[in-house]
Amino acid sequence: MILGLEFPPISHVVEWPTLFGSGAFAVNKVIILMWVSAALSFSVFFLGSRKQALVPTGVQNVAESAVDFVETGIIMETIGPDGLKYTPFLLTLFTFILSCNIWGLMPGIQMPVNARIAVPAFLAVLVWAVYHVTGIMSQGPVKYFISATIPPGVPKAIIPLVFFIELMGILITRPLSLAVRLFANMIAGHLLLVTFAVLCQALWEVTKVGAALPFALLVFLSAFEILVAFLQAYIFTILAAVYIGGAMHPEH
Repeated sequence: MILGLEFPPISHVVEWPTLFGSGAFAVNKVIILMWVSAALSFSVFFLGSRKQALVPTGVQNVAESAVDFVETGIIMETIGPDGLKYTPFLLTLFTFILSCNIWGLMPGIQMPVNARIAVPAFLAVLVWAVYHVTGIMSQGPVKYFISATIPPGVPKAIIPLVFFIELMGILITRPLSLAVRLFANMIAGHLLLVTFAVLCQALWEVTKVGAALPFALLVFLSAFEILVAFLQAYIFTILAAVYIGGAMHPEH
């Protein structure tokens, strides 16, 4: 403790007491926020599709903008027209991750769901399963794993090494990097906001003038975290699209 400044331990920042249930079925604040995020994502597109107005407004405008963004900015840029059939999956992925991230900026809540590794890990495993199933269905199991692990033009002498590296990549590295990237960015931003909030509170008790600069930085970081929340949802989704596109279209 320095000048009344006491930072809470990490466990107090990212762990939440159980509200009900126990063991693997315990439900806490993060679980409830995850459920709410899923319900919000479903509600936006359900309500947005009920009335197909020629000039979209309200929820329909939000839903159509999200669909257009995912189709134009992600699918068409990474997979192509034949990837449009994956719009529901990638759209759900993007909106769910974004809504989970935004909770970290909500007053009174201030906990991004993806700051718990279990959620990014589950999403990464889901993407892992989808692009493998896509590759097997598009090319057949043997051709898919050969095209995914042995790039064209590789000298025969190093094929075993390249095969091992690429195999580890499609089986382990890709889902691991997806999960860790999302988790690390969200928990880092969460801890940074907590640090400046504690600093502002402590300096306010000591000298109100001294708290002005940390408070200004806290406001700036909060605005920056909005951008981070969007970017992390976008990066996760576009990488999922890249992996699906690679499984559909082998290198020649």
